[in-house]
Amino acid sequence: MVHLTKLLSSSSSQFLPFALLLLSVSLKTEALLKLPPNVSVPAVFVFGDSVVDTGNNNNRTTSFARSNFPPYGRDFEGGVATGRFSNGKVPSDLIVEELGIKELLPAYLKPNLEASDLVTGVCFASGGSGYDPLTSIIEGSMSLSGQLDLFKEYIVKLKGLVGDERAKFILANSLFLVEAGSSDISNTYRTRSLLYDLPSYSDLLLNSASTFLTELNELGARRIAVFSAPPIGCLPFQRTVGGGIQKNCAPRPNNLAQLFNTKLSNLLRSLNRNFPSSRNVFVNVYDPLLDIILNYKKYGYKVGDTGCCGTGRIEVAILCNSLDSTCPNVEDYVFWDSFHPTESAYKRLIAPILQKYLYQFK
Repeated sequence: MVHLTKLLSSSSSQFLPFALLLLSVSLKTEALLKLPPNVSVPAVFVFGDSVVDTGNNNNRTTSFARSNFPPYGRDFEGGVATGRFSNGKVPSDLIVEELGIKELLPAYLKPNLEASDLVTGVCFASGGSGYDPLTSIIEGSMSLSGQLDLFKEYIVKLKGLVGDERAKFILANSLFLVEAGSSDISNTYRTRSLLYDLPSYSDLLLNSASTFLTELNELGARRIAVFSAPPIGCLPFQRTVGGGIQKNCAPRPNNLAQLFNTKLSNLLRSLNRNFPSSRNVFVNVYDPLLDIILNYKKYGYKVGDTGCCGTGRIEVAILCNSLDSTCPNVEDYVFWDSFHPTESAYKRLIAPILQKYLYQFK
């Protein structure tokens, strides 16, 4: 703070904006998670789909993948629907909170985004996006390549705020989160299945993931956490359309998710060989989420196969709206809508995952 005081008291006004920026960045939240020795995380950047989107689709009026209306955000600060696909916070928010960076991770396309938010991280994710380029076309969302374009724009802004060297440090030491594949497996594969079997479609997803992750490494990211595909077949919507009379977990989406996850894990090991200064880490969310869904009572939930919104079986995005009733106690539910977990379920996932995988970014 000594240097900051000198800057603020300097007669030269050119230092004032940067000094104020440093001051705002220093006012972080208290970390809930103890970081490994010699590991600091100045910022978090998120790419992917609706699981981690914090509002980038709000102005995409032609997209079905929007949630900036009630009952979404029912338990968010002030009960406001911000474009997060849940009743409250989503993994993007919980990660920056756990790391003590800030309370919420703003969408990059949020109007009037503060300079301090740019320095400590933003979310580029777009609901309905996926590794398959066709997915974002069908959903009217922003593709992963489009998200990378925004990230390139962001880098220019960051350098203008803090200079080239500091920007390089922030990019090299920040945590990059990639969460995609759910929309591909749940939605797009139904269209692609006429031409692709499970192995060939998983290869299509893998090739797209490889292209995206390679470019992300080339742009300066060094700590990249790539979430596995979740157990898609156990989401309420998939149980409804593919789980039979008993509404069991649909086997085909789960088989595709597991096949893709195996190949994705191998891809990340290959990327680490190609980029020896990087840490591309496979994060298994399939197994812990499956355990919560199947053994929901063990975690204190009463309902694990339907969502809180409407019937809980088909309602998601624009189909979960103000005309739908919601459950009286969302804490009883693993899922908020037919696709996305509740804030409570996300909290049960994120803290253990961070604790398990952060040491790999030393």
